[in-house]
Amino acid sequence: MSILKNKAVLITGGTGSLGKALTKHIFENHSSVKRVVIFSRDEQKQFQMAQEYPHKDYPQIRFFIGDVRDGERLRRAMQGIDYVIHAAAMKHVPIAEYNPDECIKTNVNGAQNVIDACFATKVERVVALSTDKACAPINLYGATKLTSDKLFIAANNIKGDNPIKFSVVRYGNVMGSNGSVIPFFLNKRKEGVLPITDPDMTRFNISLQGGVDMVMHALEHAWGGELFVPKIPSYKITDVAEAIGPECEKPEVGIRPGEKVHEEMITSSDSYYTYDLGKYYTILPATHKWKLEDYIKQFNAKKVKKGFQYNSGENEEWETIESLRTLIKEHVDPTFEV
Repeated sequence: MSILKNKAVLITGGTGSLGKALTKHIFENHSSVKRVVIFSRDEQKQFQMAQEYPHKDYPQIRFFIGDVRDGERLRRAMQGIDYVIHAAAMKHVPIAEYNPDECIKTNVNGAQNVIDACFATKVERVVALSTDKACAPINLYGATKLTSDKLFIAANNIKGDNPIKFSVVRYGNVMGSNGSVIPFFLNKRKEGVLPITDPDMTRFNISLQGGVDMVMHALEHAWGGELFVPKIPSYKITDVAEAIGPECEKPEVGIRPGEKVHEEMITSSDSYYTYDLGKYYTILPATHKWKLEDYIKQFNAKKVKKGFQYNSGENEEWETIESLRTLIKEHVDPTFEV
């Protein structure tokens, strides 16, 4: 049976790349869903998305203008909602460095507003989106997302008898998402120049569908307090440039403010709480309301070695230039040719 049968789902940041992919997935695979509410602050993006989902064909969809900074508006939007997927964020690293207070208002205060609105209504399950930049953060965006992660995980400690479950999913660069490197390079290719920040730079890579699958996994299986991390390949930024523009100039322009050469998703300090679930890792909360031995038995969870860490520079699985070209054509631009 579908986990979404007769359930109402609200997606904050619902007009973003992942929000749209989630909406598409829900309507294609969970037709028995009661309602899908797209909560976001950009009326133009909502207008455009509404053209893709006309009410006569998708009577369950609703578009709700609002900002996660506005707690009262969130509470109004969550009336009658069963599940919340929190995807709204300020995510551009240099913009966050230049406008720190604005980033904090959305990513930290907004996260707390979502939690408070969930407690004030009858929401049953919440999945919040994180980022690899929240792991050992060196930029403000990462620091705000780490704070957001901590807020959602700790919310399980203060729920009392409320059966609500909060969990977090953390993953790397979503292939083709708004503002990411592949669309940027595809656009710059027309100019014949692909700027490389650092030739040693690596990143994790996940498809939009991979991100959607993680959210759905957390919605269905989380016991409350888990932070899920996918097992995904890395790529070298130089291989992305070569895959997209082999003839292009590739000047080295230096790392941008707050940027890492390699991204991390699990630090060695996290290893004490990290378990291997097969397709995913999970970082379990230090305190939880369920029995660890029951969790291990239910999911066949295996404790990772002490000191285990998961970063994009030391990954065991890598994309190649050829695999990147195939993925770009499949997931980003069907017309892509080298």
